[in-house]
Amino acid sequence: MKVLIIGANGQIGQHVFSKLQSSKAHHAIAMVRKEEQRTKFEEQGARTILVDLEGSIEDIARAAKEADSIVFTAGSGGHTGADKTMMIDLDGAIKSMEAAKLAGVRRFVMVSAIGVHHREKWMESAPYYSAAKHYADVWLTQSGLDYTIIRPGRLTNEGGTGKVAVAVDLDRGSIPREDVASTIVASLENPHTIGKAFDMVSGDTPIEEALRSL
Repeated sequence: MKVLIIGANGQIGQHVFSKLQSSKAHHAIAMVRKEEQRTKFEEQGARTILVDLEGSIEDIARAAKEADSIVFTAGSGGHTGADKTMMIDLDGAIKSMEAAKLAGVRRFVMVSAIGVHHREKWMESAPYYSAAKHYADVWLTQSGLDYTIIRPGRLTNEGGTGKVAVAVDLDRGSIPREDVASTIVASLENPHTIGKAFDMVSGDTPIEEALRSL
């Protein structure tokens, strides 16, 4: 499977890239927005495409034309304001969905955030972030694409354990970025996850088993 990673240079994106590159079953296509980022991935032998999410849908669609599936891991980052969050986490995500349809790519895996499907759980410190994630998810569920929405808890840089807890609703918790990446790859390989949206934190269940329980 050829997988376009939108946000390949992000922390989750880099984990997804590494796991796909080391897999005999998949091939990663890295979408990045800076020339120095493209050079880094090309040096690792990856097909790399330079596209800015604030650009056109057509640009994103050209990046997706070789792909069988899309993983959206992009984000504006924790140090930007509401304006950039809306342009990347909301509008960039929606443009990516429109680009997927334009390019004929049906499979789309979205990295969202825990609890954003309930307004009462939105982040008090940055409600615009939760709103952006929420409405991007809503758009995806209505897009007609074969979607999976993964809503991880607080992200850490600890090594992955390969064990998680998943459910439509979970209490807040944390999870290593590596385990989120492993869950993305496992979701691509498991048709049962199509049409599913779920919270996820660290737990006691192996990832593939957890996904089968959805």
